[in-house]
Amino acid sequence: MADLPDLTARARPGAEIAVRVTPRASRNALVTEGDAIRIYVTTAPTDGKATAAVQKLLAKALGVAPSTLDLIRGATSRDKVFRLRD
Repeated sequence: MADLPDLTARARPGAEIAVRVTPRASRNALVTEGDAIRIYVTTAPTDGKATAAVQKLLAKALGVAPSTLDLIRGATSRDKVFRLRD
């Protein structure tokens, strides 16, 4: 997997992190464009598998465990918002 950008500065308890997801991409990647975060995953958006892949990739970039990220908006949308648990 390609190197992920360092997002540890955004890893504050209670922080809400908005991402734009592209499922069925050719490779897994996380790209920052200013304040925006785009996440590309190879997984198809079936039964929450793409969301789980996004959560895992985002957690790795933030330097936290995936279980500390809660999806608060966008379960079936490309635009998702995660909250870092306190």
